[in-house]
Amino acid sequence: MTASFTTETGLAVPAITADQMREVDRVAAEGAGPTLLQMMENAGRELASTAIDMLGPAWDGARVAVVAGTGGNGGGGICAARHLANRGVEVTVVVTDVDRLGAAARTQFDTYLLSPGRAGGLELLGDLRAGLVIDAVIGYGINGAPGGPAGVLIDWTAELGAPVLSLDVPSGLDSTTGLAAGARVAASRTLTLALPKTGLAAPEVGDLWLADIGIPVGVFRKAGITGVPPDLFGPAFRIPLRPG
Repeated sequence: MTASFTTETGLAVPAITADQMREVDRVAAEGAGPTLLQMMENAGRELASTAIDMLGPAWDGARVAVVAGTGGNGGGGICAARHLANRGVEVTVVVTDVDRLGAAARTQFDTYLLSPGRAGGLELLGDLRAGLVIDAVIGYGINGAPGGPAGVLIDWTAELGAPVLSLDVPSGLDSTTGLAAGARVAASRTLTLALPKTGLAAPEVGDLWLADIGIPVGVFRKAGITGVPPDLFGPAFRIPLRPG
């Protein structure tokens, strides 16, 4: 568990716990903004752009699988799937339980269905192959060892053996402690959101990048978090981090 990370330019970036991130989300949702859908859209677009970077020059002929949960993390993954499908990438979204999608994730899913991408539940896993897996099954709100459909998707991701891009935190990993109570994803790269979490120095994280999802410094202050550089991202919308 680390208290801070460092940018390539040497800026110290405070790391926060899952409880602190919940407070940031609460402050934003209760009127300070941005809204949940705005943050989800920003996260999804940066996730899609990161996926294209990872796929390299042949990205437009690639196959991508997005494994998604029913909450905000899943919604961000589904949003990324739409942006990729809109650019000609062959995308398949597999959701733990389509019927239990939360309101914001459901909005993202319904919009994604208007794209050329494929979507469904665990029944799609049988013949599914991909050159990249986007892991959006469980975010920072994990509680205990993953089981049920979430566990199935985590196990399938490991068995496939393709590079993995995790959203916010590798599924199954406790974002505060960096420990796992059961099955967890081993990511090639993790795109974490807003601020890095204290457990993201774990080896399962792979290369750690931070995405700007539009949260102003004042929202962090209202949530009791200090030390966030106002010029953290400079001209970019995502930056690499290392434990500091």
